Amino acid sequence: MTNLLTIIGARPQIIKAAAFSRAVAAHNAARPDAPVREHILHTGQHYDENMSGVFFGELGIPQPDYNLGVGSGSHGEQTARMIEGIEQVLNGKLADREGKCHTDWDGVVLYGDTNSTLAGAVAASKLHIPVFHIEAGLRSFNMNMPEEVNRIVCDQLSTILFAPTQTAVDNLREEGFFDEKRGFRAVVNCGDVMYDNTLYFSGMAPENKYGDYVLATVHRQENTDDAERLGSIFAALSKIAESTKVVLPLHPRTAKALKANNIDTSKLTIIPPASYLETLSLEKHARLVLTDSGGVQKEAFFLERPCIILRDETEWVEIIQNGAGILAGADCDKILAAYDALCGRKVVFPPVFGDGHAAEYILSTIRV
Repeated sequence: MTNLLTIIGARPQIIKAAAFSRAVAAHNAARPDAPVREHILHTGQHYDENMSGVFFGELGIPQPDYNLGVGSGSHGEQTARMIEGIEQVLNGKLADREGKCHTDWDGVVLYGDTNSTLAGAVAASKLHIPVFHIEAGLRSFNMNMPEEVNRIVCDQLSTILFAPTQTAVDNLREEGFFDEKRGFRAVVNCGDVMYDNTLYFSGMAPENKYGDYVLATVHRQENTDDAERLGSIFAALSKIAESTKVVLPLHPRTAKALKANNIDTSKLTIIPPASYLETLSLEKHARLVLTDSGGVQKEAFFLERPCIILRDETEWVEIIQNGAGILAGADCDKILAAYDALCGRKVVFPPVFGDGHAAEYILSTIRV
């Protein structure tokens, strides 16, 4: 038996974990003689039901075996509590929901670039447990982003680095991960597990109920915590809404920032945070997507929708390179110019994110 601990904490990680859990279930059905036992640990980084809990039932993910209930806090405070809890689980000092403790771990599976990712990498590596990083090699080259720090540290501590694109592989090569003198580690171009999910779930997405619209999502700290950036983004959205409906699922952090800065959203169609299937539907039927989310950028690409990226850089450079997205940052004029440009040209979406079987390949690589 192979015993793996999957660590998740934020909504995007829960979604990505669905693909891996499906691969584990399929493997166990086909190979009962060589089972994989996936234990799921939820750090509690996202603890709102709309931002976390609803996804387990919707995506068919097994309920977490452990829930640390960490909640919010400063980066250091939150990450420290996570490291402590994860270490207790790995050392067999914290029981799962069945009252059992485990110590025979064959590896820890981590996703992306959150504080949960960082905490899992630190805790596992110090206990000499293999670390498997899914979405390795992504770089924004902006060290002001907490996510950039997290992903770089996690990559350095990983045993197998699962890169979703050739660009991510090339980033790791530039950083010396293929240099035997610096300690070669396995780098695998496996494709993107989010593409797996989009192919699997897009047919289950609800029908369009908003007519002709563009979709906007805003949640990144660099935008919500800067009143000038936030105001400029919402000025652009309001201008677009004068001619085309703008649907905005409102993230709790963004709602708080809008209220604190007295920013007018009256021209926008504001809806509660959307479930994964609802989000796929919103992306699938939108004329165009405006977002500061890495995941939404990719899903728009997978669903062949052009995208305006409300950041100054992106890890998913393939979207820009293929003309399917434009970096506009938080500049109102650049956002409006990007909107006009994307509405006025034909956009192509080549297959640069794998073949839709990334999770199966990841599992087969781990088990070798």
